[in-house]
Amino acid sequence: MRESSSHRRTSHTMHRRAAAVALVGVSALIAAAVQSGAATAAPVKAPSAAGKVIPGAESVKLTPAQRAELLRTANAGKADTAKELGLGAKEKLVVRDVVKDGNGTLHTRYERTYDGLPVLGGDLVVTSTKADATAAVTKATRATIKVASVKPQLSTAKAEKQALSAAKAEKAKSPAVSHAPRKVIWAADGRPTLAYETVVGGFQHDGTPQELHVITDAATGAKLYEWEAIETGTGNTVYSGTVNLTTTQSGSTYNLTDGARGGHKTYNLNRGTSGTGTLFSGPDDVWGNGSASNAESAAADAHYGAALTWDYYKNIHGRSGIRGDGAAAYSRVHYGNAYVNAFWDDSCFCMTYGDGSGNTNPLVSIDVAGHEMTHGVTSNTAGLNYSGESGGLNEATSDIFGTAVEFYAANSNDVGDYLIGEEININGDGTPLRYMDKPSKDGASKDSWYSGIGSVDVHYSSGPANHFFYLLSEGSGAKVINGVSYNSPTSDGLPVTGIGRDKAEKIWFRALTTKFTSTTNYAAARTGSLAAAGELYGTTSAEYKAVQDAWAAVAVGSRSGGGGGGTSFENTADVSIPDNGAAVTSSITVSGRTGNAPSNLQVGVDIVHTYIGDLKVDLVAPDGSVYTLKAYGTGGSSDNINTTYTVNASSEVANGTWKLRVQDNAAIDTGYINSWKLTFP
Repeated sequence: MRESSSHRRTSHTMHRRAAAVALVGVSALIAAAVQSGAATAAPVKAPSAAGKVIPGAESVKLTPAQRAELLRTANAGKADTAKELGLGAKEKLVVRDVVKDGNGTLHTRYERTYDGLPVLGGDLVVTSTKADATAAVTKATRATIKVASVKPQLSTAKAEKQALSAAKAEKAKSPAVSHAPRKVIWAADGRPTLAYETVVGGFQHDGTPQELHVITDAATGAKLYEWEAIETGTGNTVYSGTVNLTTTQSGSTYNLTDGARGGHKTYNLNRGTSGTGTLFSGPDDVWGNGSASNAESAAADAHYGAALTWDYYKNIHGRSGIRGDGAAAYSRVHYGNAYVNAFWDDSCFCMTYGDGSGNTNPLVSIDVAGHEMTHGVTSNTAGLNYSGESGGLNEATSDIFGTAVEFYAANSNDVGDYLIGEEININGDGTPLRYMDKPSKDGASKDSWYSGIGSVDVHYSSGPANHFFYLLSEGSGAKVINGVSYNSPTSDGLPVTGIGRDKAEKIWFRALTTKFTSTTNYAAARTGSLAAAGELYGTTSAEYKAVQDAWAAVAVGSRSGGGGGGTSFENTADVSIPDNGAAVTSSITVSGRTGNAPSNLQVGVDIVHTYIGDLKVDLVAPDGSVYTLKAYGTGGSSDNINTTYTVNASSEVANGTWKLRVQDNAAIDTGYINSWKLTFP
């Protein structure tokens, strides 16, 4: 039987872009990661009781009305805020989101404009205390926003032509300019530039709708950046058994409208690829028969997954709907013919699901629904750019919370696990799409961070963050959870003790909503998640140290004890780096080792330098072989390099003189090598 809306049955931008995120990776769109400015570290404070959240530190649940009032207040004071932040006369703030803690602290997220133009990469988060004092500011770029002129030298026609060429290079089908070029200030790479943003529609080569954003220098015509904004990813359901659905009755007809959750609706595209489709409705309140051949079965899964995700964010994190405003998205099922994907699209504020190979495995499992809807949450909070390292973090965030929703559901037909898409058989052999305990088991994802990871498809560069979350939640080594066997390694060979999934979720969500920006990279994600852990549990807590250790275990930063374990060799002598000059080196002589260096040689680098985008950093082996740790042009406007790189040096003899080579390739900014260290795990 079916039920009315008043009853329940028992039994995956930027804000400026219309984002849509697909579950399955197609190709990497950009080779260099756009880096973020550093997040502010948390104050040193100890929790009132070990393992407990510090009273007042956690964000409170806001009703849509309360949130709207805070946004109105922020809007009223945004001119004063801009002045306090020292923004230029041509810069203005645009309020985007607000989070409030129990102690009265506010985290207000802003976009920026310059001379009336949107500043892409100009977003920032202002943290203010109850006493209305600004305590911290996290910026996507710390560069001064200023350009010589806002009058373009390039015509819009040329910008359109370049954008179409970029789409054709990605083998797009029927590409066409869907949004005419608009003038913007491109600042995400740390050098503000007058540019055009052009959006190209059509379809990607696998049938996924296309929304390719191309950034073109308005003076030179050079392509500065591009990203694909389609972010990929009862009822008697296909995967979850017989479940409760909240529906609506109109006269003698029932339909899949969830009045308890903002009016979320589930539509049937019936193999179409555009429009809304037809709202599922019928004469009774029974949906599907559990078979993929019945159109209602997949609809029941999608409707159920949307409800679970809504409930998870509201009950666990206090967020009412994807935007936090109590408004529902909607779901579309049966997209295309044998379409093997699912995606979130900001432009329609909706989730869309294909039916898989042969139309027999619809992509509507719980973790997929959680994954896709989380892309909407990310777009409306941090707005992580869907490219480079920030794109990997975007994808990982959807995997993390898709997994969290699956555990939250406690469904016996689809138990919680750290496997992504294990129900939908997307590989055709029963294996999951991704593994969080050891991402490389899928054959493409990366277990740990390395300097070139920003050039990898975002669905695979997500691996280190997924791995971090698993290690933070469960720890390293072999174990069985809900009947699934895991054996999670660490890049430094040292163990990690988990703090439990619930705490890990709280830390990641707080970092996402109050620390991350559109350009956050892995180093800044570490800083932001440490700040979040410190605010929630204290910087002397076991939780804070576990975050340090879990990041070190995926080659991002150092362990809580200050080192990476193993045998270390260090040079602490300062070496000045000439401004826009010749490369300099600092040497370490390794002795007493046998055989070759390891495949996970740890290279700890501490360089004090403004605007690290100017620097190229190499490791030179004793035989002269060069390993690039950081390429010139990456890092943007961030200051200082203090991180640990993992190098596969297994072809090199361990003993001998190793060198750190650094060159400044552009004028103005200066600095020095403070120290560096080689660690053999």
